[in-house]
Amino acid sequence: MTVYRAAQPAPDPLTTSSLPAVRRRRTALRVLLAVLVLALVATLLFIEAYTNSGFAPDHEQPGARAVGKVPAGIRDGGPILDATGGQARSVRLPERTVALTFDDGPDPTWTPKILDVLGRHDVHATFFEIGAEVARHPELSRRVLAEGHQIGAHTFSHPQLADLPGWRQRLEHSQTQMLISYATGRSTSLLRPPYSSVPDAIDDRDWGTIAAAGGQGYTTVLNDLDSRDWARPGVDAIVKAATPEGQAGAVVLFHDAGGDRAQTVAALDRLIPQLQQRGYRFTTIAEATGAGAGAANPPASAAAVWRGRGLAWSIRLADASWWVLWGLLILVGALTLARALLLLLFAVRHSRRRRSVTWSWGPPVTEPVTIVVPAYNERTTIEPAVRSLALSAHPGVEVIVVDDASTDGTSEAVEALGLGNVRVVRVPPGGKATALNTGVALSRNGLIVMVDADTVVEPDSVHRLVQPFGDGTVGAVAGNVKVGNRRGLLGKWQHIEYVMGFNLDRRLYDTFGCIPTIPGALGAFRRQALTDAGGLTTDTIAEDTDLTMAVHRAGWRVVYQETARAHTEAPATLGQLWKQRYRWSYGTMQAIWKHRGAVRDSGPSGRFGRRALPFITLFSVLLPLLAPLLDILAVYGTFFLNRTETAIGWLAMLVVHAVTAILAFRLDREPLRPLWTLPLQQLVYRQVMYLVLLHSAITAVTGRRLRWQKLRRTGEVDAVPAGGA
Repeated sequence: MTVYRAAQPAPDPLTTSSLPAVRRRRTALRVLLAVLVLALVATLLFIEAYTNSGFAPDHEQPGARAVGKVPAGIRDGGPILDATGGQARSVRLPERTVALTFDDGPDPTWTPKILDVLGRHDVHATFFEIGAEVARHPELSRRVLAEGHQIGAHTFSHPQLADLPGWRQRLEHSQTQMLISYATGRSTSLLRPPYSSVPDAIDDRDWGTIAAAGGQGYTTVLNDLDSRDWARPGVDAIVKAATPEGQAGAVVLFHDAGGDRAQTVAALDRLIPQLQQRGYRFTTIAEATGAGAGAANPPASAAAVWRGRGLAWSIRLADASWWVLWGLLILVGALTLARALLLLLFAVRHSRRRRSVTWSWGPPVTEPVTIVVPAYNERTTIEPAVRSLALSAHPGVEVIVVDDASTDGTSEAVEALGLGNVRVVRVPPGGKATALNTGVALSRNGLIVMVDADTVVEPDSVHRLVQPFGDGTVGAVAGNVKVGNRRGLLGKWQHIEYVMGFNLDRRLYDTFGCIPTIPGALGAFRRQALTDAGGLTTDTIAEDTDLTMAVHRAGWRVVYQETARAHTEAPATLGQLWKQRYRWSYGTMQAIWKHRGAVRDSGPSGRFGRRALPFITLFSVLLPLLAPLLDILAVYGTFFLNRTETAIGWLAMLVVHAVTAILAFRLDREPLRPLWTLPLQQLVYRQVMYLVLLHSAITAVTGRRLRWQKLRRTGEVDAVPAGGA
């Protein structure tokens, strides 16, 4: 065994002493930014849920309740209830007087049509508007007042007020008031509670809300007649239901939103002339009570206008965010299904082709191989790793262990093995890329295999790995890396991920000639391909992905050899897993950004850039980054949308994942037993990976360089596992 030693330069205390504090500050800023992003998304979703609370038509009423607290005369009185000043009185409309009222608007389609009908007949009405809709269509509220109509409040989100605590009732009223003030510069003293109807339906709970609103200065407006236009029974039925008997006056309920109101528009065009011919006059609620035309909508304060403006813009931002999220969700669904279909079509085809008895890479490859093992404090795992490599079945194997200034006796552990085809090279601290370049420079052979120091290879893996070099166009080969420590739940989840997300994807990428990464755990290169690619660089923290893309751009083929298996020790704790995946995902983003210029190149580099980079970006970066939307909207839908439909949608995606997992395990000839943990993996493990990706994306935006990170190893993988766990 030959040992090379190199002097280590002493660290500069002036430089190193301040690094931890700087890193802590940067980390704190990134954590704060991540929290702010998550908080913003949660806030916007909450606003969207609040402003889009589903509601039933206003005619729906609860069952019979106590009425002992309702003042005498209210239930038998008129539909206009004034509880201001602590006194209760009701007002009926005079004979041959009709007040047309419209609920649930403004609506961009139907409110203008209804206003056109009222304008043609020179009739004024009262519109009870929902605050959230006023925020979305303030121009319609302005038009309502400009054409001589009046506006009343119909709450912000259309809840059943009697079911809400007092503070929520006040919030519903105040938010609506602010938004009307913002839209029109006017306030309102009129209120119609959602789900209200006629006075004799008032019970104790309803009276409590009416009295509370009166204390805030609101006059509550119910109705005498319900046109039932919400049911769309036909124009004749609507006209009949809205026509007063004899000469009685009436407050008539219509709707200018909440669905198709074509029948409402047609009914008004018929009802108004009929009643006018019978001597009826049309009025607004304020005029019907004897107040002036402006009493219902006095000028609003400047403070109310500004508060309403802020609330309106927050609602618009939430609406825009919601549509963006839905668009992204559709994109995620399309990409997920496209990936599943591509895997089904091409990965299966890839596997069948490789297993065919006629398949051959070319002449058998028997030339000697140099295996480079970079190591930094790997004493726990280095012995079984080096032993498995040195005893490989391939003829003429030399192993070079490059010790990157380890302090735990890594080199001594390798030397103690006493293996004649193993060399140890000690180098100053320089990182993994530098260690690998050193090993390549010291190698004696034209074929280079790179293996991590925590990886145990099967006896014939190196031989199988280099066989694709029988094809002179192949410059690099990716091996089939397995999780060796898969006894625990975290190990099983990573095992599923390796088989599904790495090895199955490599079959697909191999088919399209765009494998993005030769795994550091097991990969092979022609020396010439490494030279053409410029070797490994420290430009990114994913030196394997960076090198693989450079090999592509240099005009060499990169292929996947699924029969060359290696078993690596996966992180045993969530903290270690976070560090590893953070480096992987951030490094991949760096590598894609570094090689983005390939899309404008000509020749092999241009072909890789225009064909492979979009493919890799879509399926290796964009899809994983957007995948959290499936779970975010599943949680949102559970609480605020149809739970059954939400559950069906989420389970459908789980089925897609399950089918993909079964396919992956079958193609890799792995036992299916670990897949019982797949649903739990989707609920727990996947969420952790989402946060890692978010962390990586924020780091990519803010910019940061990471050094070679050392994960704590347990040495659990000390031999080739005897099958799936």
